[in-house]
Amino acid sequence: MSEKNRAIFFCIILIALLFGFMHHFFPEIHFERLHIFLLNLCTGGTLIIYLTEGKTIFSLKTTVFFISSFIYAIFSFLEIYNMAIAISLLLFVVVETIRIKKFGFFPYNFFDTKSKMAEKFHNASLLCLSIGILLSTFAIINHEYLKLLPFRKFELNTFFLGFSFPVSLITLSIIFSTMKKAPSNTHKILKILSFWIINVGVIIFFIFILFESFILELIISLILFFTVALVFWMYYRLGFKEQRKLFLSSAIGFLNITAITGVAYIFLYFTNHYTPENSKIIKDIHRIVSLYGWNLTGIIVILRNNDFPIDLNSYRIILLHWISTIILIPAGYYFPAMALIATITFGVFIYIVLFRKTKTISMDGKVPEF
Repeated sequence: MSEKNRAIFFCIILIALLFGFMHHFFPEIHFERLHIFLLNLCTGGTLIIYLTEGKTIFSLKTTVFFISSFIYAIFSFLEIYNMAIAISLLLFVVVETIRIKKFGFFPYNFFDTKSKMAEKFHNASLLCLSIGILLSTFAIINHEYLKLLPFRKFELNTFFLGFSFPVSLITLSIIFSTMKKAPSNTHKILKILSFWIINVGVIIFFIFILFESFILELIISLILFFTVALVFWMYYRLGFKEQRKLFLSSAIGFLNITAITGVAYIFLYFTNHYTPENSKIIKDIHRIVSLYGWNLTGIIVILRNNDFPIDLNSYRIILLHWISTIILIPAGYYFPAMALIATITFGVFIYIVLFRKTKTISMDGKVPEF
């Protein structure tokens, strides 16, 4: 990807983070939609399209999706829902046009045992993105106009977090694409199981959220947690030894923390320690780690996909990412003074990983250690 386009995404990611802190200065305005849409839909969705088309520059369709998703985020934030609905239909058409061209209308490769796992997750990411756009549109129509479904949580604020799932799936696609071929039938079966448990499990989890069944939510979240641990184990065993593996292993580490905090959030409901304040803290940490840890690492890998190995100290920059995501951003969410420190630190991290040059290859064809 060109340095100019990386600069655009650098600005959007930082702006999204700043909107996440705006409640300190404008408590009466809810910036959360803008904060999450800019990161998950505008940045993540566009990069899924970009990766699918496989071009070095933004195509017309990728550009249309990027601009439209940005406008959609603004309209949703301003609650101009008639325009948001119109834009969402355009987004759906763009995604489906690209998905059908790449994989066909029906996702046959989900059921093809010879199809690569990375391709399955890639197709699932596009399908989830288009379905998420449609469901968010229907949620607006239902909540604001028709009132057809009685579910309290069937509204846009449920779905804007759902746009993180396509980014999760495309990150898993990259993870499985950098794994060696399954050395045994056991590993092959485990790969297939992880694909179906993750995809079907999240759908079932969403249904349980609508029905507000905490026991069933806890059960499915535990299953998803163990599946994430399984993916981490497989990637540790089968992942190619390269710089991307360090970043993607870090991403799975963030995903494990996301899974743990998700389970803790539900489990807290059944204990004597449950209070709205305690629940909110765990939920905030869960959301922050998911957005700026797991999802953002996938976004970074796509942005620099053709540039690895990058000329940087991977361990130090990953440590900076963890400090920013686990400590500084959550602290900034609650304390205004820390918001400035978190923004500067996170900005430094993003700038380094997006704009450091590719490492040079020596005369003997070896790449310097990272």
